[in-house]
Amino acid sequence: MKRTLSLLLSLVMVLSLTACGGNGNSSSQASSSAPGSSAAESSVAENSSESSREEPSSEISSEAPSSSTVSSEAPVDETASDSSVLVVYYSATGNTEEAANYIAQATGGDLFELEPVEPYTDDDLNWTDDNSRVSQEHADESLRDVELVADTVDNWDQYDTVFIGYPKMQYGFLSV
Repeated sequence: MKRTLSLLLSLVMVLSLTACGGNGNSSSQASSSAPGSSAAESSVAENSSESSREEPSSEISSEAPSSSTVSSEAPVDETASDSSVLVVYYSATGNTEEAANYIAQATGGDLFELEPVEPYTDDDLNWTDDNSRVSQEHADESLRDVELVADTVDNWDQYDTVFIGYPKMQYGFLSV
């Protein structure tokens, strides 16, 4: 039974990967079957499509900012711009903050960080320890109401789109 199942899954995987693989000759076949087309036109079409496929990848890699260029401090100034995008985030270790900065930069949005009055330490975030802060908050709903430094966004009505970023926790979300 296990062999049959693994063989069947392998076959499905091979077929799906084969189906997803592009055949670069489809554009040349279409152009050569068109009336009045020549082999020269078909090779020009192939070369231009290949170069257009290669160029975006180099543009993407050159445009992507490195993690060292992202500021570790997020500006929390909602009133300074006319943006209709707001990125609200909580980040205990900095990963969500980095993602929020990318989104705000790409959308021209404003940033708003949710900061607990009592910041989470590494020991607080250790979800494998039953006595850690996140484990206790997960187990007891009365502990989940965490006081924030600021919990209201100025000019909330000016925003049409709000992105919310939060860390993924093994047992659920942090309370902020």
